Amino acid sequence: MPRIDDIFSTLRPVGFKALMPFVCGGFPRPGMLGQLLEACESGGAVIAEVGIPFSDPIADGPVIAAAMHEAIVAGSTPLSVMQEVQAVRSKLGLGIVAMVSVSIVQRMGGPAGFAKLAKEHGFDGLIVPDAPLEAAGPIRDAARANNMAFSMLIAPSTPRERAEQIARSCTGFVYVMARMGITGESNQTPEVAQRVQQLRQVTDLPLAVGFGISNADHVASVVKHADAAIVGSALVRKLSDANKAKRDVIRECKEAIGSLALGLTRDQPQNDPNRRLT
Repeated sequence: MPRIDDIFSTLRPVGFKALMPFVCGGFPRPGMLGQLLEACESGGAVIAEVGIPFSDPIADGPVIAAAMHEAIVAGSTPLSVMQEVQAVRSKLGLGIVAMVSVSIVQRMGGPAGFAKLAKEHGFDGLIVPDAPLEAAGPIRDAARANNMAFSMLIAPSTPRERAEQIARSCTGFVYVMARMGITGESNQTPEVAQRVQQLRQVTDLPLAVGFGISNADHVASVVKHADAAIVGSALVRKLSDANKAKRDVIRECKEAIGSLALGLTRDQPQNDPNRRLT
């Protein structure tokens, strides 16, 4: 069973939910990714998204776009990010999903070549946010051939019929946007109950909600309805602040994940099941 499927199939029968942080490969500094992933897992995450730095990110707001720019300037490449994942893969039970632009996929061997390379370096899934539904089939098929998940994004405005088509193109989980626009922190609690209920009618896949999820309260609100909460900009900003202030980035990453993970257990037993999955 693919690792992402295995994680959700362990959590769902007992009603537990997942925290899915996003970290940017090569940021705050090249060479730190393995330690950051270890910190995510020890803090309570069971799946992590790794952003492959790209010069023109489509859906990313200023925090993540700046992180990707800094990573590229510092010398990070898609292959170097993969190599950092490979170096730590054997130490982790954490599911690792690449968030990658379709242009990088095409430049690195096309769907078949890229999926094979990603799997060989330890990735368990792909999210390709700028791949149009009509062209996503070859990437999905390549991911499946390499025992990896493939997820696409469904926006709040996506019509039901198209949402069903997108969900059918996903494996592992469906990425549900909590709001329109680009990634970024928010002071508003996400209202996802109705959208999640609608999507439950068109897919049995786990639903992971992202965009604007910024704190433990947001996580708790999301996982009342969805299967997972995705946190990106809020974590990337914390890592950036820690790095600029010359504080311990890895320690602060673990603490930030631990704080976010408190939102998973607000309505659950106090013992945290996620740490038993690894």
